[in-house]
Amino acid sequence: MSSQTPTTAENTAAATPNTATPVPKKNPRGFMLRLVVVIVVLAVIGWALWYFLDGRWYEGTDDAYVNGNVVQITPQVPGTVVSIGADDGDLVHAGDVLVQLDPSDADVALAEAKANLANTVRKVRGLYSNVNGAQADVAVRKTAVDKARADYNRRVALAKSGAISTEELAHASDALTTAESGLIASQQQYQTSKVLVDDTVVASHPDVQAAAAKLRAAFLDDVRATLIAPVDGYVAKRSVQVGQRVQPGAPLMAVVPLHGVWIDANFKETQLTDMRIGQPVEIKSDVYGSAVKYKGKVQSLGVGTGSAFSLLPAQNATGNWIKIVQRIPVRIVFDDPTQLDKHPLRLGMSVNVDVSLHDKSGPTLAQQSPTQPAFSTDVYKQQLVKADEAITQIIHANMAGGK
Repeated sequence: MSSQTPTTAENTAAATPNTATPVPKKNPRGFMLRLVVVIVVLAVIGWALWYFLDGRWYEGTDDAYVNGNVVQITPQVPGTVVSIGADDGDLVHAGDVLVQLDPSDADVALAEAKANLANTVRKVRGLYSNVNGAQADVAVRKTAVDKARADYNRRVALAKSGAISTEELAHASDALTTAESGLIASQQQYQTSKVLVDDTVVASHPDVQAAAAKLRAAFLDDVRATLIAPVDGYVAKRSVQVGQRVQPGAPLMAVVPLHGVWIDANFKETQLTDMRIGQPVEIKSDVYGSAVKYKGKVQSLGVGTGSAFSLLPAQNATGNWIKIVQRIPVRIVFDDPTQLDKHPLRLGMSVNVDVSLHDKSGPTLAQQSPTQPAFSTDVYKQQLVKADEAITQIIHANMAGGK
């Protein structure tokens, strides 16, 4: 046979196909899992570094709200409203007229008080004239006594020589007694008149002072018929209407000085461990978000929890008791009130605050009493000044050269 029979190895090679070794494929899920683990580990490390280096030196809360003074406008005298000078949202300055009451009754009382003061000044001037008259009468009486005594002494000598009768001597004695009695009465009258004006001038006389006090009261009632703004601010809560009859103490409207607002932040008691007065604060409001950050500082830490001063404080000694972490109000003031010019805040707005605890040298409670008023106004000081000017003019006009 010309052909050869294939061997066993050749048969095996021919039966096995000539294929390459396959390359293993990458698993994307495993890669992503490892990446997530790395990111989480790095995040935990980063957070730990941030917390121990910086984060633990801050305490923050979103339980914080804008608060401020709400200056109530209330009448001090009864009256009928005839005009209203400002409405809700209007800007007013100290001294601006807010409400005008009908001044008719006050004007009448003021005119009566002025007339009473003028009449009193003239009566007191009469008292000074009475003193001068009584003093002159005493001088006349002294002269009469001296004359009667001289006449009596002459008649005594004449009576001893028998030149005059005993009856004539008795008449001279009676005349002397009458003159002396008249002198005593005149001196008493003089002392009585002098006591009424002693160590005074017309302006300082008690009667004039009493009349001046009545004029001041009437002047104040007349001035108080015009209700003015005590401070600069914005009008809120107007409830008064034209024609309304108002009584003293009734709230008519309020003026809110938005430049003097502060923050009341309610921190958990566990957050106050390292909090001190004077620590810097970063403030962010909900209305402006993180784009606007205010700078402030801790002014005071509350002296009690909110529940302690509630209308119905908790009675933990009775019934079932559940421990609740309490919150204490912390007052935060703005470093620079001009921050509020561009981005004003309103009362009751929500804010977020972060207190820096790096500086723990400050006290937790105030160490000294205030040396200045927390809030004040001087718009009412000029009222009595004008009243005193009116009193001085009336006294001067009714002196007419008197003392």
